[in-house]
Amino acid sequence: AGDGSGPVPGDGAGPPAPERVLFPPTFSVSEIKNKQRRHFMFLRWKQQQRKEKLALKKKRRKEREALGDKAPPKAIPKTIENQRVYDETTVDPNDEEVAFDEATDEFAPYFNRQTVPKILITTSDRPRGRTVRFCEQLATVIPNSHVYYRRGLALKRIIPQCIARDFTDLIVINEDRKIPNGLVLSHLPDGPTAHFRMSSVRLRKEIKRKGKEPTEHVPEVILNNFTTRLGHSIGRMLAALFPHDPQFIGRQVATFHNQRDYIFFRFHRYIFKSEKKVGIQELGPRFTLKLRSLQKGTFDSKFGEYEWIHKRREMDTSRRKFHL
Repeated sequence: AGDGSGPVPGDGAGPPAPERVLFPPTFSVSEIKNKQRRHFMFLRWKQQQRKEKLALKKKRRKEREALGDKAPPKAIPKTIENQRVYDETTVDPNDEEVAFDEATDEFAPYFNRQTVPKILITTSDRPRGRTVRFCEQLATVIPNSHVYYRRGLALKRIIPQCIARDFTDLIVINEDRKIPNGLVLSHLPDGPTAHFRMSSVRLRKEIKRKGKEPTEHVPEVILNNFTTRLGHSIGRMLAALFPHDPQFIGRQVATFHNQRDYIFFRFHRYIFKSEKKVGIQELGPRFTLKLRSLQKGTFDSKFGEYEWIHKRREMDTSRRKFHL
């Protein structure tokens, strides 16, 4: 080429030169002493890794297209979830014992359509603005729910009043440093009571590309991945918050998705773009729950009998062990 750099690709002087490798195989970013230079080289190294990964992906796709029907099946990537340790309490839908428990548990009147959900949403004592707004938005998601702001009234005094007024469930939103951080759900009149740790709370105004305000239509409810006996109970408890017959004309969906024992809540509206395409808009709010305990009966922090308590040091011995 006249400058000592070798033949130029496409000029007929020979095959194109192979792409120059940016980093040797033994390259280590940590050996660079200068902080700015180290950061710059790390970004270049990450960029090269992405290019190599994309090139390998394209190569494999071309090989599969060339082989056609003879192509080997795609390898299933290993994840923590599909490597999950088997739980002996996993629910079989055809199990007679499970069917009997469902017919006789505290939620049977709801699933038999003998009762209509009526929810009381309250807070910890003297809540701050963010918790108040979250409760108000949660009330627009759960039909037939009423918000009451506590001012020093103990839960043990609230529960009998709720039962007398035919409330079927009590939700208590706790806060710490002005941020909602806990949720207590008690099914009335006989329990059970679940205590969740709450995190990643996002109000409607904090969600990007959100849809318009939700309507008063009864939403559909989707429960994902509640597979064990404990998870089955929690799923039935969450389902009992919503009326049994959704109004599909509203196109609103409330989703409780369990993944690695974290319950992610999302509220969407779906839109039919065509006969084959459907789009969704998130309406909010959104939050994440982590079960801390499940107690028999209504709320009783001192003398209550617990069905299940999360004990970190005893239960979290394996990353592949899940309880819901």
